[in-house]
Amino acid sequence: MAEEPKKKDFWDKIAIVLHPLGGLLTAFAVAFVGMKGSQLLERRQSVDTNARLYSELMSRREEAESSLRKDMFVSIIASFLEPKGDDLSAKVLNLELLAYNFHDSLNLKPLFLEMQRRLRKSADPERGDYLQRINRVAREINAKQLFALEGHGKSFRRSVDFEELAAAGAGGIALEPETVTVRRETTEVGLRVLKVDLEQQQLTVRMKVTSPDGREEVPESRASFTVGFYDFPVIDNTRLPSGTRCAVTLSNISPVAADITAVCFPGEYASLKDRPYYDEVIQKLREANEAEKASVEAEAL
Repeated sequence: MAEEPKKKDFWDKIAIVLHPLGGLLTAFAVAFVGMKGSQLLERRQSVDTNARLYSELMSRREEAESSLRKDMFVSIIASFLEPKGDDLSAKVLNLELLAYNFHDSLNLKPLFLEMQRRLRKSADPERGDYLQRINRVAREINAKQLFALEGHGKSFRRSVDFEELAAAGAGGIALEPETVTVRRETTEVGLRVLKVDLEQQQLTVRMKVTSPDGREEVPESRASFTVGFYDFPVIDNTRLPSGTRCAVTLSNISPVAADITAVCFPGEYASLKDRPYYDEVIQKLREANEAEKASVEAEAL
């Protein structure tokens, strides 16, 4: 005797309806994941293409600019090497051109000092005007570089009283230290002024950089140097073990006092001639890779 077909209850009917719907949802999920993956891949390819195009354009622009700067540099520097060149006006003009165009890649302090020495020994009636011109150029470049570095680092200013300095003797006077933070690294920068040379308008300074509150997070660094109007912070700076740079500039000087400015900034903003250390390059590559990996994972989520 044949068995009667079992009547389908409510759940059986639901299963019949949901079975094709489950397949449809699975197909939709696969298509959605594939579409998102394709969009992410296309976005990455677009970014890479734009980056290569930008790099190529910048490379060509830099090649053209470097060629122009090289010809300009050779022409100007040749005038300083001429043994019989006594035209002070032309030399001052050439120094101005060098300073305004190559101040971030050349240490021009020796040329400034040599020009200053020649002008002081010269009997030219316009030597006073020439001295004012080269000093004005030096101050403008110092201010320009300092302004640019302050946008990426931290600076502070101090004043030096020469009467107090003379009374202190050979040990000099210690200025109030400053705690600065550059890219999440905090250090304490202390300056000690040892002596002053009013004729050359220079100060002898000793800088000490340590971790704040006596902690040992940052190795201690010490450096002694002279500071004048011809010391430009992008060129004349002290490298710390972390790769950060610290520089001291002379802002103003008079027979009784002087104003100095110290700035600490990331190493990549130092002079083009200041090649990075291998450990700095490796550290930057690691940071860049970690940032890229985090960005990709965030986009995938």
